[in-house]
Amino acid sequence: MNEPAHPNGAPQAALPSEPQGYTIDVRLFLAVITTTMAIAFTAGVMLGPTDPALVGPVLSLMGISIDVPLPLADIRAGRDANYPAPQFASMAGGYGRDASLSTGGSASSSSKKAKAMEITSSGESVLHDEEGNVILRQPRRLPTDHVATLGYKIKETHVNIDTPVLEGQGTNVPYDREVTYDSLNRTKEGTLLRDQSTPSGQHLLVDIKNVEAAFLNSESRLATAMQDAVTAAGLTMLSYHCHSLHPAGVSCVGVLLESHISFHTWPDEGVITLDLFTTSQKPLLPALPAIEELFGVPRVNPLTGEKEECVTLWSHELRGFRTEDERKRHYLDDGSDLSNWITSPLEVVYKKQIVGRQTLAGQRIDVWDAKEREDMPSFKDGLKGGWGVDDPRWLSNEHATPQRLLFINGALMSQSESERELHESLVQPAMFAHPAPKNVAILGGGEGASLREVLRHKTVEKVTMVELDQEMVEIAKEHMPAMSNCTDIVGSANDCFDDERTDLIFGNAFTYVVENAESSNFDVMIVDLLDPKNHAELTDANVVNAMVSSLLPNGVMSMQIGVAPSIHDPRADMGMFRERELLINHLEANPDVAAIFVYEEAHCGRWEPNSFLVACRDVSCRKQWYAETDEVDYQIYERIGGTKSGEPSLIHFDGATQRSFQMPPRAWETIYCRREPEPFECAYRGLDLDKELFEYYPDDDDASAFEVRPMDGDETSAVFAKVDIPEGSYIMPTHLAASFEVSDDSMTNIRGVLQTEGVEKATVIEDFVEFIDTHGHPSLQVGSGKNYVEIGGSFLMRTTEDRKLSNVRRWVPPHPQGGRPKYSPVYDRHRHSFDVFLVASRDIKAGEEVMKPIGLWD
Repeated sequence: MNEPAHPNGAPQAALPSEPQGYTIDVRLFLAVITTTMAIAFTAGVMLGPTDPALVGPVLSLMGISIDVPLPLADIRAGRDANYPAPQFASMAGGYGRDASLSTGGSASSSSKKAKAMEITSSGESVLHDEEGNVILRQPRRLPTDHVATLGYKIKETHVNIDTPVLEGQGTNVPYDREVTYDSLNRTKEGTLLRDQSTPSGQHLLVDIKNVEAAFLNSESRLATAMQDAVTAAGLTMLSYHCHSLHPAGVSCVGVLLESHISFHTWPDEGVITLDLFTTSQKPLLPALPAIEELFGVPRVNPLTGEKEECVTLWSHELRGFRTEDERKRHYLDDGSDLSNWITSPLEVVYKKQIVGRQTLAGQRIDVWDAKEREDMPSFKDGLKGGWGVDDPRWLSNEHATPQRLLFINGALMSQSESERELHESLVQPAMFAHPAPKNVAILGGGEGASLREVLRHKTVEKVTMVELDQEMVEIAKEHMPAMSNCTDIVGSANDCFDDERTDLIFGNAFTYVVENAESSNFDVMIVDLLDPKNHAELTDANVVNAMVSSLLPNGVMSMQIGVAPSIHDPRADMGMFRERELLINHLEANPDVAAIFVYEEAHCGRWEPNSFLVACRDVSCRKQWYAETDEVDYQIYERIGGTKSGEPSLIHFDGATQRSFQMPPRAWETIYCRREPEPFECAYRGLDLDKELFEYYPDDDDASAFEVRPMDGDETSAVFAKVDIPEGSYIMPTHLAASFEVSDDSMTNIRGVLQTEGVEKATVIEDFVEFIDTHGHPSLQVGSGKNYVEIGGSFLMRTTEDRKLSNVRRWVPPHPQGGRPKYSPVYDRHRHSFDVFLVASRDIKAGEEVMKPIGLWD
């Protein structure tokens, strides 16, 4: 038999006679697939979120009879009567809204014994047999678009399954209105409804708990409250509708001419959450008390039978896009302290407005009581309550006393818990920087706290206080009386404003200063106002110069200058604190200003440390500013003394606090050195790591880079180099760092002892004074009253007038402008090292004598 030919001419292979691999019967395959789909469909119908009208007939064909809930409309009928538990009706022959509609009111004789299904409060479906045993539990799933879609299992109590039961329209709606871009819409009476050209609004969120369950489950009562709340807010309801939820709760939304209002309720938990947004320019916060009253229907505690107090959490935000000028003008802008501290955060669990007033002087003054969720009781709370060590109230937020906060134009001025730390830090450093202040000026400070701190000083004879707003003083006296309370100050009136030394003037402080600069003669001026960012006058050279001119030749001025800087900030004149830099520049440029200090205090109650500035007309204030801890403590004792009650006069400021103010944090130095051109001293913020250290070790000749040799025919010794020392290398840094500091006052006292009659001369003291005079030198910080005395090998170096023979110099050369700058955080931070370290002024050869030039520290 011939093989069939391949199309290409090649012979074709023969086909196998038996099938290869597995064989599948198509009929069996289709039967398996169909059965699987039928089972899956049946399971989905029985257990899925399908309509009862669909699942009922299927279960009936299977001979299953179950109990089902009553129609939801029947359940609603009983909700307003104290929210009874859901009722169930037995279904024998069918499944639907009514058993009689599907089976004619009788059950099939062939049906199985009745079973029951219930829906728990968590939404779980539970199937029971006739004995009450649980056959099946199925967590409730959200309704899905398709019966075969499994959806997501949820744990919420409330599932929205019904159409709205209440719908309506607002009354007196101004339908004749033009809704077009960039148009002003008005009612027939001409009242402005809404500025369509301003894409901004207000958002109020309100959460209330401990609310009556029946109220939270009543669509009609809630709808009425919603309409009344809209009316109380001065808004216009266009329409609303409410959904009843299963097994309990209501969700409503109202469409407003200005935007919307919506809320959701949890009756069992006694909670309602409400959302109100409006584009109206009318303030929304005044409507908050009405909302709390309308929706805060207290529930009755079943254990005590008494009504529980409703607890409200709320947040208010300005939304949308507003111009920068609009933002600056609005005291509730999200950049304001009032917004950040009070109105916006929900974690402030207690906030109550005490005062909200626009004064005749044009200021917006707000006083609030507030308490955050994390606030715990203070020492005073426990002392007042007599709590023991293990008393649980120490860890209970409910027993913490709210603090009171004062805001002016949205900016935080004072807090009841930390105002003393703030005002002591503002006032006391400047007061103690002056040797004996008698005549003091206070610009601003209407709350009276700065006045209180000034009046503590016995040397003070007169305080001239210039406050813009008389209402500010009245509000502070009534609502923050502790700030102007001088009851405990010896020799003062009970109210600081009534002290005979106080001269209170109402008017613009800056205008007063400019007009009276030539005739004023203040020892100290305290500027108790907001920082330069909030007062443009502090960036006006004429105003700043007038403030300086108001001081006596040794006068001192103090002020707040805003939040402390960060090392990440840009150059000071380019960043958000450029106003502060401009103020400092004006003070630097003023020829009557001799010294400027900046310092920080982190205990003023703010989120970031407060920064302050002190400016002096004479360099002698550096002596007081750099005073030792014990010196400041003694001054406090001598000038301020005790109190009538025996309590400390100052609770925060003391010698150690002043010591911390003497050295500004590194960020000030970093920002200062970003100036262009870079200040001269910025090159010396740390030792040069590329330079070598050459030390003197008297007890280790091999390791020592120097040796001391006695000079022939002379009682003195000299220092010689044992190795080559390159130019710029550090000479005996360890010995120089050990130089001791002695003040001018100490030297005066020592010399006074030597000159006292009747006291035998002490040779050792005379020798000590002579040693200091020979080997000591005054600090480069002119006016500081400090002297540094070398006590290591460096004091053995001889001096020479011949500059060619000298081979060492100060580490930091004299400033090109002569003397240290008026303002320099670098000098303040490194003043000790600038005053002691020496370097090689040229290459020093081994065997060469190391010599200082005469006048090295001049």
